Amino acid sequence: MFYTEEEEKVRLRIKAQPGASRSEFAGLYGEDALKIRIAAAAVEGAANKELIKFLSKAFKVPKSELRFVSGETSKIKVVEFPKTERFAEFAKKSY
Repeated sequence: MFYTEEEEKVRLRIKAQPGASRSEFAGLYGEDALKIRIAAAAVEGAANKELIKFLSKAFKVPKSELRFVSGETSKIKVVEFPKTERFAEFAKKSY
């Protein structure tokens, strides 16, 4: 499972792929991570900033509510944010 839920929080395990032409969900990476292509290079935190911006828009969560739990300098990251209706729909929709 690429995410876990604790009370009103979600932890999302992500395989980040920087340098894409646009930011987008790209399916599952194995069984326990969600692959996301990021439209920014992995230079000076640019890809992490773009990832936070992308997740904020995708799940209707303020950027200030998203935080890295682990992997901030790794390709496999864990991001935590408040559970939203948009995320619940996403989780049961296609993954």
